[in-house]
Amino acid sequence: MPKSLTWLPQVLLDAGLKVSLCPGWEDRGHGDMGQISGILCHHTATPGKQGNIPTLNTLIKGRSDLPGPLSQLGLGRDGTYYIIAAGKCFHAGKGMWNNVVNGNSNFIGIEAENTGRHDDFPWPEIQMEAYHLGVAAILKHIGKDHTWCAGHKEYALPRGRKSDPDFDMVSFRSAVKDILNGTGKPARVIPVAETGELVKAARPTLRRGANNDIDLVKQIQQKLHLNPDGDFGPKTEAAIRKVQAEHNMVADGIVGPKSWALFDKV
Repeated sequence: MPKSLTWLPQVLLDAGLKVSLCPGWEDRGHGDMGQISGILCHHTATPGKQGNIPTLNTLIKGRSDLPGPLSQLGLGRDGTYYIIAAGKCFHAGKGMWNNVVNGNSNFIGIEAENTGRHDDFPWPEIQMEAYHLGVAAILKHIGKDHTWCAGHKEYALPRGRKSDPDFDMVSFRSAVKDILNGTGKPARVIPVAETGELVKAARPTLRRGANNDIDLVKQIQQKLHLNPDGDFGPKTEAAIRKVQAEHNMVADGIVGPKSWALFDKV
């Protein structure tokens, strides 16, 4: 049965952000959420820097000592939000923020891909922008201000139990506040279609979870040597990311104007 946070993808998309739906997300969770009070920001503490979001499977399935899902959202290095669960996730543990102590039930968790070490700091600009914009969009939707965004390190008790995320949360909340006030940096919106004089027939942007043109999806799948079934699913998205990464592009798995130009040459 679908859980209560099924609004998450549309809120993030409306903010101009990239979204990828993990199969089964609508029904995933340790029961449903309680009243949503705010957001807890995390980093994954991944051992290495390879890949966009190598911890995704762990966030979905959990660890030997903690069953998944471990957060509602995963944030890749390229700024893509992965929708993992619409229900309660085990991400908070013991703690308190603004007198709220039931973090798993009352806070949405965002696990952003980062090692948490000096070798992964500063964070990719596009990832941090997406972090700010996504948090602001969710807070706006639930009717809360920037003070309802906390780092796991700020929430966790006893103090010092957690160190994530490894950036300054005061500055982070300030950026979120600016976005909520309409003075922050806008999202790098991906055009809905190609533009320009050289484009004879503008092709729409293709992305997983969207109402895509089936024939255009088949064209891309043929170029990727996939089964041309017209379904823009996880395999198609992964193959697109791979090609984008090989050509030093942002590997977001979205076929916008730049990726169309790339696939025209493939």
